[in-house]
Amino acid sequence: MISAETLLSGVSSPAVLIGPDERIAVINAAAERLLGHGQVARHYITALRQPAILDAIEQSMRDSSARKCDFLARDADKDTTWRASLAPVAEDKNSTFILITFDDISPQQDADMMRRDFVSNVSHELRTPLTAVLGFVETLRGAARHDADARERFLGIISREADRMAKLVDDLLSLSRVEEEERKRPTTDVSLTPLINGAVAALEPLAVASNVSCVINTPAQDVIIKGDHDQLHQVLTNLIENAVKYGGADKDVTITLTAPEHDPRVRTEAVHLTVKDEGEGIPSHQIPRLTERFYRLDGHRSRELGGTGLGLAIVKHIISRHRGRLRIESTMGQGSTFTVILPVA
Repeated sequence: MISAETLLSGVSSPAVLIGPDERIAVINAAAERLLGHGQVARHYITALRQPAILDAIEQSMRDSSARKCDFLARDADKDTTWRASLAPVAEDKNSTFILITFDDISPQQDADMMRRDFVSNVSHELRTPLTAVLGFVETLRGAARHDADARERFLGIISREADRMAKLVDDLLSLSRVEEEERKRPTTDVSLTPLINGAVAALEPLAVASNVSCVINTPAQDVIIKGDHDQLHQVLTNLIENAVKYGGADKDVTITLTAPEHDPRVRTEAVHLTVKDEGEGIPSHQIPRLTERFYRLDGHRSRELGGTGLGLAIVKHIISRHRGRLRIESTMGQGSTFTVILPVA
């Protein structure tokens, strides 16, 4: 007959067996890492402490029914949530043990939180322009119905707010597509110098309006990598557009492509595609958050310039699909540099 100690030692999840005397009879190594060592022979109240699981154990001992509850713990500096499953085990009619197994549901909880935050952020981003559109439509139906000047002004605002909502929806769809394809590595040859020239040409009207000069530095010999042409164009467009918008008027934006050389960060030959502006710079504590969805350095200014807060999140996922790296450096008062490291092979 296999002993309870031997049986639980083969269980990968944390497992605890509580005896009829309400003390811990057996605990496996995984449970010791969760609850601490030296728990054998201790009363379950002293070992577990949390009201939810204590109540569940008491009720299962009373009616011999299986139950589940959540158990909160801490792993280093991170809070974790475990689903505790209680199963009464009767040795005989006078001896009932309670077997508790723990499953880590922290990733599921984190995913649920991300979904709630995402829905909340999308709702907030849509509510502002939608409220403005509805308000001006109501005004046009009422007081401004016969005021031609007011009508033209309000219709212009409605058009801008509608464009904002359309751009947000486009970015949401783009983010969804990129995330769906992130595990599929691109296999098409992409020539980088024409890609850069095309992105700069597409943004020329924006640069001219801000009196910004785009300076392009590329190696004499063109570089070809395996990639997704449209997605890499999206990366370049986003980074250059941000540099033009936030770098300031009458400044330069420099786009540089290096020749392939070995890079330890991707463990193979890679090129560096750099977009540098001469703007105000980004505080160092904000740099790690720039690729978060809906994170903005200056929310009001970003919205005024048509930003959705999703651009760099899309960039991050595209670069990840290409097995590359994104490096952001900035010095206050001297501008910011966004470097995309792309493996060649």
